[in-house]
Parts: sequence; structure tokens; C-alpha cells
Amino acid sequence: MCDTRGKLSRVSTATICTALFKRGLRNQFIQGVHPVGDVTKRMIGEAYTLRYIPAREDLNQLKVFEDHSHPQRQAVEQCPPGAVLVIDSRKDPRAASAGSILLTRLMKRGVAGVVTDGGFRDTPEITKLAIPAYHNRPSAPTNLTLHQAVDLNIAIGCGDVAVWPGDMIVGDGDGVVVIPRDLAGEIANEAFEMTIFENFVSEMVMSGRSTLGLYPPTDPETLTDFARWREMEGQ
Repeated sequence: MCDTRGKLSRVSTATICTALFKRGLRNQFIQGVHPVGDVTKRMIGEAYTLRYIPAREDLNQLKVFEDHSHPQRQAVEQCPPGAVLVIDSRKDPRAASAGSILLTRLMKRGVAGVVTDGGFRDTPEITKLAIPAYHNRPSAPTNLTLHQAVDLNIAIGCGDVAVWPGDMIVGDGDGVVVIPRDLAGEIANEAFEMTIFENFVSEMVMSGRSTLGLYPPTDPETLTDFARWREMEGQ
């Protein structure tokens, strides 16, 4: 898994999506989520999930947070170090999925990142934290006004993508992609190789070469040139 993570740390979500598409997986990019602030650190980790349902007023009052077994609070304390907390907020950013204090706790516990298809509150503070965070848009109201936390570490939907616990989550400046757990190593290897080739292509295009026959490499000379370039670059 370390090798898988290392390779995924050097590839883009765009390249991962292409590798997934080759295997018939068309809907793995979480829709409608964006990084909170500038992306300074790639988000990579296995999914640990939290599910919200529509809030019911008689069951979802402020006093529920006094219960240490509340699913949201348990998610913050149980999400494993190195994992990504993925939150199903029903694509509804009108109330926050979490705020800066809970994300700070996750950061201190070594969690690799957080993604929700809802919103976060305290986004000015979150931008200063050393933990990648992705959401739909900022939202000040507490999650209790619209969302009721009910389940931990089960299969969920986030931004129209199915997420199972243990799936590999990768986030960059474009957004967040979900790699099925059993395909993580295979996708990492292919995306890594694709990235090396794309680096070669970018250098050739920058030097003035046409993309025809180069990308995709339909000209036999392209692969010969690539092999020579790769050897020279030590890649």
C-alpha cells in the first residue's frame, strides 16, 4: 500500500479518471466539491465514511452533542490516521457538515483529509489548517439544522459517487476521485506510467512538436522517442 500511495502522490485525478475509464468506470469523480483554499498537499487515503439523513427536529437538538456516542463525534475520534473522512451530506450545503474545530482534531489525529458533498463552516480558519478539505461551498448553519448523523463506515453516496469503506480517495486541485479498493494498486501503477509518458508529451509539445501521432502515440516513432527520453531522464 505504501508503494500505491507513493505512486498516487505523483499522479493527477485526471489521469486516474482516464485509467478508471479504460476499465469501464465512468462515475468515480465526486461532483460539486472543491478544495477549501489553495491545494498545497495532495489528499490520499482510504475512505472512512459518515452518513447524514434529513434532520428530524425532535431528535436533532443541540443536546445531542452531549452524547459521546454521537456519530459525528465518533467519526472525528475513530477515523484512522492516514484515512480520508468522506461525508454524505446529501449534496446539501445549506448546513455545515463540520467546522474548523472538528477538522483541527482530525488533523491532530493524523487523518489525511476530509471531503463532503455539503459545506464546511469556519472556512477562513480551515484554509490555515494543514489538512486537505473539500466541500461544495461554505455554510455557516450547524449541521443539526438540516442533517442528522446516523451511520459510520458504511457504503455511502458522496457527490453522486458510491463510496465503500477502504476505497482509495485522491484529491488535487481539480477535485476528488474514488478508486475501488481492489483496483487501487493496479490503477496506481497504470496512472504512474501514464504520467511519465504525459510528461514526455508535454515536453515535446512545448518544444513545438505536433500532437498528431504523439498523443495518443499512433506514430511508431513516438514510443521509440519516449524510450530514449525516459532513459535520458532516468525515469
